[in-house]
Amino acid sequence: VNISILIVAVVIFLLVIHHNFLSLSDFLRRELSDPSPLGLQPIDFIPAAPQRLTDERNDKEIPVVIAASDERLGGAIAAMNSIYQHTRSNVVFHIVTLNDTVDHLRIWLRSPLLRSLRYRILDFDPRVLEGKVQVDPQKADTFKPLTFARFYLPNLVPHAEKAIYVDDDVIVQGDIVELYNTPLKPGHAAAFSDDCDSTSSKVAVRGAGNQYNYIGFLDYKKETIRKLAMKANTCSFNPGVFVANLTEWKLQNITKQLEKWMALNVVEELYSKTLAGSITTPPLLIVFYKQHSSIDPMWNVRHLGSSAGKRYSPQFVEAAKLLHWNGHFKPWGRTASYAEVWEKWYVPDPTGKFNLIRRHSEAYEAK
Repeated sequence: VNISILIVAVVIFLLVIHHNFLSLSDFLRRELSDPSPLGLQPIDFIPAAPQRLTDERNDKEIPVVIAASDERLGGAIAAMNSIYQHTRSNVVFHIVTLNDTVDHLRIWLRSPLLRSLRYRILDFDPRVLEGKVQVDPQKADTFKPLTFARFYLPNLVPHAEKAIYVDDDVIVQGDIVELYNTPLKPGHAAAFSDDCDSTSSKVAVRGAGNQYNYIGFLDYKKETIRKLAMKANTCSFNPGVFVANLTEWKLQNITKQLEKWMALNVVEELYSKTLAGSITTPPLLIVFYKQHSSIDPMWNVRHLGSSAGKRYSPQFVEAAKLLHWNGHFKPWGRTASYAEVWEKWYVPDPTGKFNLIRRHSEAYEAK
């Protein structure tokens, strides 16, 4: 009897082991057959803030996506610090970078002033842009693949229904939850700040009309553009700060639409050549033509980097919810307007690498 019981127990044990082995094999097979798409590989993630900070902050998670290239890493650091310090919401930063920047970024994020940030680091593979972006061999150094990270938002935050994207040249002075709560109209996958709004100066570009309408970004001499029947004087929008409804984004397959127009431009050269080489804005303008909502203009007060002069009053700058140094004059590299505002949120680079880049740039500008 004891032997029979032992045999039955062994058989049951082997069956359980066999079932678990099959389950494990099936799990591994699914994992291997479903890799993270488009080379967007998660590298680092802090899943939970310390209990003290969790108690002090609201439970609602706010995903904020920001790109961080090595030569502009200080900008991303200052932007994230300013966002974190102005909110009690549970912000999680999804930091998109290139593989050779990861170690530098990790060291910087260990700074005492940044240790409470919750973040996820994603490695962006530039090969996803092959056939979609035409790079001039003589200007290959000026090509910045991370500027296209915003096109792949559902891959960056796959489980979120909504997300915020911000450029690295911004400082946030309001509570980011206000921007997150921007109402989007039914059927709209994103909300942008229109370039015709009252807080933005209209930047004229010689020979190109204006940078605040569609003709400034698209070549209306091309038949493909004319067939779209988009009015040339339509107000453009700024894609450096926006709120995305990711559920709607996936339903409308926005990423594929953007890639389609990128590939067509490689063949037909559909973008205007008279602007300063903007290659990320045109496909967004086409895809979101009259199909986007608007964010509060105070959440993207821009053109601070278009010149070294000051275009806004100190009172207006102080009241702005978000300041945007789009343009050539970045607050970390050249003599820029309102650089003292940016400096308040900048955390020095522990490695000294970015500090050295700043000094070199400022010395060059001084000449």
